Amino acid sequence: MQFIINKMVLNNQTIAHIRKDFPILEEKIYNKPLIYFDNAATTQKPLQVLEKIEYAYKHLNSNIHRGVHYMSIKATEAHEEARDVVARFIKASKREEIIFTRGSTEAINLVAFSFGEAFCKEGDEIVISAMEHHSNIVPWQLLCERKNLKLRIVPINDKGELILDEYRKLLNERTKLVAVAHVSNVLGTINPVKDIISIAHEHDIPVLLDGAQAIPHIAVDIEDIDADFYVFSAHKIYGPTGIGVLYGKEKWLNLMPPYQGGGEMIDKVTFEKTTFNSLPFKFEAGTPDYIGSTALAEALKYVENIGLDAIVHYEHELTVYATEALSTIDGIKFYGTSDRKSAVISFNVGNIHPYDIGMLLDKMGIAVRTGHHCAQPLIDFYEIPGTVRASFAFYNTKEEIDVFIAALKKAIAMLS
Repeated sequence: MQFIINKMVLNNQTIAHIRKDFPILEEKIYNKPLIYFDNAATTQKPLQVLEKIEYAYKHLNSNIHRGVHYMSIKATEAHEEARDVVARFIKASKREEIIFTRGSTEAINLVAFSFGEAFCKEGDEIVISAMEHHSNIVPWQLLCERKNLKLRIVPINDKGELILDEYRKLLNERTKLVAVAHVSNVLGTINPVKDIISIAHEHDIPVLLDGAQAIPHIAVDIEDIDADFYVFSAHKIYGPTGIGVLYGKEKWLNLMPPYQGGGEMIDKVTFEKTTFNSLPFKFEAGTPDYIGSTALAEALKYVENIGLDAIVHYEHELTVYATEALSTIDGIKFYGTSDRKSAVISFNVGNIHPYDIGMLLDKMGIAVRTGHHCAQPLIDFYEIPGTVRASFAFYNTKEEIDVFIAALKKAIAMLS
C-alpha cells in the first residue's frame, strides 16, 4: 500500500531513500544487519541532524543571548529560531510558552516543583494513571511527600485503556492537577486526551500530558487539545539526547516560581533581592543547550518534510503487519490491545522470560527492549516480570519484521 500524504509517498522506494539518511542502520551486529526495533526508547538520528550539530560546533559555537559579537548573535538567532520551530510544530500560538529543558523528565519535575510550590497545600491531591512511566510518577510522589498531598490513580482495563468513569470519580475540590501519558510507552495505548482534559477543565483542574511517546507518531495541536502543560524529549523524535521541551500555558507559567536559579533567568540581582526574567527565560537558568535546540529544530523539520500524516499511516501499517504475524505464534500474549494504538507491541511467549528472548534476538542482530520499561506499577498490574517490546519508526520495513518473526521463532524453539 502507498500513502500519498503531504509531501511524500511512503513506499518501499522512498523508505529505502529515507534509510540512507540514517547511517547507523548500516551497522552490523554480530555480523548481522542491524534491525532496530527499540524506537520507543530512543530514535536514530538522520544525517541532517548530525550535520547540524557538527556545523554549529565548527562555525557558531558561542554562548548566547548576552554576547554582542557575530558568533554569539548568530548562535542566539539559531536558538530562538528553534523555539519558533517547536511552537509551530505543536501549533502553540505563543513562543514564550515554549521552555527548553533537558528532556521530558526534567520538564515534569519542573512542573511538579514549581506548580506544587505555587498551588498545592497539605491535603490536596494529584491524579495520574496506572500506565505512567516512572518519570510521570516519581516527581509527583516527591511533591506529595514534600507537601503532604495524596496521589490518586486512574485505573485501566485489561486492554490497557483508562477507565474514564473511574477517572471522573477521582476529581474533586482537592484535585490540583492531572498528569497522564498521551501515549503509553509499554502498551502503545493512545489515550483520549481531549476527553481527559475536558473533564478536568469542567472542574477548573489543569492537565499535564507526557508527550514523549506521542510526539514522533501523532500530530499534536496543543491548542486544540487544550493541554495546560505538554512535555517531550528531542531524542524520541530523531533529535539529540539531553534536550526537551515544556509547553505551558502563559497564565500558569507566570504564576509559578522558577525551578532553578542562576544566570539568564534573572532580571536584576542584588544581595538583598533578585527579580526574575520574563517568559520563557524565567525557567531556563544557566547556559542553554543551544546546539541541541538547533538540532531538535532540524529533526522537527525533517519530520515535517516527510509529513506526520504519512508517518502515522505507514507506522500503523507496520504495527498491524507485525501484530498479525506475531499472532500466529503459539503461546503469545499481547499487553495493550486497545483499538487506538501507536507503533508499540509488548508481548510475552508462554513462560519464557522476556530477557532471554531479548538476548537471543540481539545475537541475531535485532534490537528490542525487555523488562519493565520504567513502568513497574503497570507491569505489576499484569502480574508479569516484564515484556518484550518491539517499537517501530518510519525507517523500519516489513522485510525487517519478517526477519524478526523468523528470529523470534528460532529463539522460542531454543528456549522451549
